[in-house]
Amino acid sequence: MSKTNAGRFFEDYSVGEVIEHAVPRTLSGGERAMYHALYPARHAFYSSDEFARDCGLHEAPLDDLIAFHTVFGKTVPDISLNAVANLGYAEGRFLKPVHMGDTISSRSEVIGVKQNSNGKTGVVWVRTTGSNHLGEDVLSYVRWVMVRKGNVDAPAPETVVPDLAGSVAASDLVVPEGLSFEGYNFAQAGEPHRLSDYNVGEKIDHVDGVTIEEAEHMLATRMWQNTAKVHFDATARDGGRLIYGGHVISLARALSFNGLANAQIIVGLNSGAHANPCGAGDTIKAWSEVLDVAETDAPGIGAIRLRLVAQKAEAEPFSLKGDDGKYLPGVLLDLDYWALMPV
Repeated sequence: MSKTNAGRFFEDYSVGEVIEHAVPRTLSGGERAMYHALYPARHAFYSSDEFARDCGLHEAPLDDLIAFHTVFGKTVPDISLNAVANLGYAEGRFLKPVHMGDTISSRSEVIGVKQNSNGKTGVVWVRTTGSNHLGEDVLSYVRWVMVRKGNVDAPAPETVVPDLAGSVAASDLVVPEGLSFEGYNFAQAGEPHRLSDYNVGEKIDHVDGVTIEEAEHMLATRMWQNTAKVHFDATARDGGRLIYGGHVISLARALSFNGLANAQIIVGLNSGAHANPCGAGDTIKAWSEVLDVAETDAPGIGAIRLRLVAQKAEAEPFSLKGDDGKYLPGVLLDLDYWALMPV
């Protein structure tokens, strides 16, 4: 019996199966320092303990996307080690802040499978939940992945495509316990714009760009213990190594600070698509569109729903899809999320 793990293939998944992922990870200030070194992340809530205390918390939590990448990375050996591509996200909810010293574990339930017409690959849907060492859930989301078949002659499973919500309802967003923006310091946050300054349909060009380097991408992907072959092995796919989609998400989110510095905390992930492959040498720029705004019951806090688009620098600003409804070649990421912002 082999003692090594070749990863799961499409035919190895069954709807209803729950997978407990190895290895729990205790997070520290090291992850924060590395995250802020890799990405131009500057949101004050995650940068300053004093700013976070003024907002009602005892210290600054770790960046919300640190939690996401950590939970995601745990799932890769069981879900996407043999993936062709990570296709999308839905129904994401950030349930509790993650702090230094928290130990994070992940589990996934298979909620859908569908073999592709080529008979060589299939799509697997999973609902993944991250929990801390106290047994408290900190994050939950659905993602779907195209996975290779290990045996192309294996029979196709019964197709099950989950019925997913188009977005997380504003009433289902979780505001961290004790959080208040009543004494919010706009000067320290970096911009004066509050929720009432944004209009549905408004588009914001975040101006700045970042060129992706091979070494930085692989360092980031290793930090999250993401072991997917396509990110490291240049022979695993035609066209060379594929940049981890989460790396693009974090870059775009950090770039969005210019224009959305007060969209401090991600609390919902409505949908997301990695529209086209990203490779080393690509320069990424980002723009956002305001999709909705909502009230919360927390003092001084509202929610803003944003479309965040990452695109190659040569693409036209605010371009997204062609007349055929397909993403334009320069579009890399189309992410729909909720964030908390002072009213």
